[in-house]
Amino acid sequence: MVNCDVKDKKLAAKGKLRIEWAERDMPVLAQVKEKFSKNQVLKGKKMSACLHVTAETANLVRTLKAGGADIVLCASNPLSTQDDVAASLVEDYGISVYAIKGEDNDTYYKHLIAAVEHSPVTTMDDGCDLVSTISAKYPAIAKQIIGSMEETTTGVIRLKAMERDGALKFPVFAVNDAQTKNLFDNRYGTGQSTVDGIIRATDFLIAGKSVVVAGYGWCGKGFAMRCKGMGANVIVTEIDPVKGIEAAMDGFRVMTMAEAAPIGDLFCTLTGDMHVIRPEHFEKMKDGAIVCNSGHFDIEIDIKGLKKMAKEERKNVRNFVDQYVLPNGRSVYLLAEGRLVNLGAAEGHPASVMDMSFSTQALATEYAINNAGRLKAKVYNVPQEIEDWVATAKLKSMGISIDKLTPEQAKYLSSWQEGT
Repeated sequence: MVNCDVKDKKLAAKGKLRIEWAERDMPVLAQVKEKFSKNQVLKGKKMSACLHVTAETANLVRTLKAGGADIVLCASNPLSTQDDVAASLVEDYGISVYAIKGEDNDTYYKHLIAAVEHSPVTTMDDGCDLVSTISAKYPAIAKQIIGSMEETTTGVIRLKAMERDGALKFPVFAVNDAQTKNLFDNRYGTGQSTVDGIIRATDFLIAGKSVVVAGYGWCGKGFAMRCKGMGANVIVTEIDPVKGIEAAMDGFRVMTMAEAAPIGDLFCTLTGDMHVIRPEHFEKMKDGAIVCNSGHFDIEIDIKGLKKMAKEERKNVRNFVDQYVLPNGRSVYLLAEGRLVNLGAAEGHPASVMDMSFSTQALATEYAINNAGRLKAKVYNVPQEIEDWVATAKLKSMGISIDKLTPEQAKYLSSWQEGT
């Protein structure tokens, strides 16, 4: 029997079409699915996944089920669920799903607990909520976990803090830090999907506008690059001096948020930290400034501070747009309730880039199971052989060939004797 809590099972037909459309642009994951179907590496293994419930995620979960996994999926963010996809996973693919777009905080955690109480031996996370909950409150389940896979920057930050504090109870792979994930998913996926979410929510013309990008990690680089390409005057704010220099040398203006506040037309946070935009910044913003977040949690913008200082709040002046009228008479517009705008107001990353991320995710799961009992309770990088396999398969699917080292070149690179 398939247990679930989804919005409406009648949406399944539309969701199946969406899943199939994404599948056609995920050829590497299709190879992983074929491999898993044959080797049944996950047979009899209970899995719980706390991920964005999208068409791309649906194809990851289908791949895991093809490998024999008994899997439960819950949402990793209240606004990121595609309700038709959730319905299709239940009705068409027999997968237990707990996810409803717009679910309140109580429902979110009820769904999370349902995934925990599935009693998994492996987990997948997007933000570390599943791992932190199991580690803190379910010691018996924590003892049986073979390994977990973490998909996002915010989650890896939390996991490394847990490891330092001795709170991490089982091995975790930082899939987010894999090159086949962050160099492409974070840069090209987040870059494009964030612009997509902003435009869908606002019908905003980016050309000629001053766009303030908070954070110049891979996600910030991708978003800044896209905005620059569309004709924006891009400003970057940073706390890391090296990234600040990098942004300046990439051709962007670099300044503090206090300096950027009165200049920007659009502000987007992509940092993984809290309260990057605060009341002292809001009060300096021009009338009509648009503020949004593309980080995992809704704390990058001080929303409570904004609500407290506003003299009036107007909900849903457009879909996913809330207006806050400040004491000075100016209005600030907040997108997607300060949650990740690319999934809250749009469809998230394109399937083509998630093809690599989710293939890496699935193969890291296989590695964890094959090495059960040999891994410690720490944060691991994804093995290089997985990175190479995924990148090679992706190139082949794109019809691209690259050179190989000649024996002479290989010998030279592994030696030290030859110099000037």
